[in-house]
Amino acid sequence: MDQRPKPDAAKLLAQWNEWETGETPPGRVMSNLKTGGLPELLESLLED
Repeated sequence: MDQRPKPDAAKLLAQWNEWETGETPPGRVMSNLKTGGLPELLESLLED
């Protein structure tokens, strides 16, 4: 079973903002968003 913590929307937004400001390259941001739980967060929004 997957034991990952619940996605932290604030952290995900901070990572997105790092891309927008040019601090982090797009590939790294995508990786961070995926491992940070963005897919799970989006799926949970669809379930509501």
